[in-house]
Amino acid sequence: MKNFSRRDFLKTTAAVGAAALVPGAVARGAERVGAELPTDDYCRTEGGLLVPKGNALKITGTFLDEISHDIPHQNWGEKEWDADFANMKAIGIDTVIMIRSGYRKFITYPSKYLLGKGCYMPSVDLVDMFLRLARKHGMKFWFGLYDSGKYWDTGDLSWEIEDNRYVIDEVWERYGEKYKDVFGGWYISGEISRKTKGAIGAFHAMGKQCKDVSGGLPTFISPWIDGKKAIMGTNNLTNADAVSVAEHEREWNEIFDGIHDVVDACAFQDGHIDYNELDAFFEVNKKLADRYGMQCWTNAETFDRDMPIRFLPIKFDKLRMKLEAAQRAGYDKAITFEFSHFLSPQSSYLQAGHLYNRYKEYFNIK
Repeated sequence: MKNFSRRDFLKTTAAVGAAALVPGAVARGAERVGAELPTDDYCRTEGGLLVPKGNALKITGTFLDEISHDIPHQNWGEKEWDADFANMKAIGIDTVIMIRSGYRKFITYPSKYLLGKGCYMPSVDLVDMFLRLARKHGMKFWFGLYDSGKYWDTGDLSWEIEDNRYVIDEVWERYGEKYKDVFGGWYISGEISRKTKGAIGAFHAMGKQCKDVSGGLPTFISPWIDGKKAIMGTNNLTNADAVSVAEHEREWNEIFDGIHDVVDACAFQDGHIDYNELDAFFEVNKKLADRYGMQCWTNAETFDRDMPIRFLPIKFDKLRMKLEAAQRAGYDKAITFEFSHFLSPQSSYLQAGHLYNRYKEYFNIK
């Protein structure tokens, strides 16, 4: 058997590389998402990046996930939260959204109604704290409704109407007038992907009550696309029954038709589809939102769904490609799930601070 030297290897790989650089191969490569062929000059002027800087939709909003069921608590007090709001402000975030005011028995504020239903007393009033910090840092705060968990148990979203009937009124009475300058709107927190039992009726009932009680403040939802990465707790990394673009358009056309008068914006979660599918799905989302007079946001997930470990901060290029696609589609706003765990320089995940630095470099934020 002939010995294969390092010199032979280098000569072989050089030949393969040269063969790949024929016009057809270059054209096929350039068709990939984000695959632009840079010049040496271009690399120098862009600080070493092979893609244009800042050619994407900036993240200007984030969820606050303090009542979670699938990521760890960081056990922050007001000092840490204050610092994190400053970090958010530094990259242009102007909107904070409490993802849910409670989940099952854990709640964010001392709700007389929910405590009477057997929920646990929280140690601090997180709603009041977030509102005060939003005021201090010049942001708008959006209130996320209560999640009883019954929808996840039954698949029927209409279960969430009854509890939120009391929560919405209670929250507005408790915080609405006091924080009228920073109470920006409502997040209807039921997460669905497709035609779900009770979804249209539940979104409409809760959206209408939110708007009625607050004098018309805006509402939004953040569903997920039933794509190939929508694995719902299985050990697989791909969904064999992923929705097609046409099915997605047909089903969400029906949902938007039923809720657009009381839901002002839709921020589809962007992590359940592959990167080469972003443009097709995003174009449909924008078309549907425009058709029904709704704002089209993106929920640019800053955690990685491509790994068997749940959940770690996302690779910067993946986030960049998603935000670039949102820009191409003409989206109105980018929010993220979620800054404090996956993008913050003070996150318990070391990688989040590095992602923050790469994000700042890309958008030339000093």
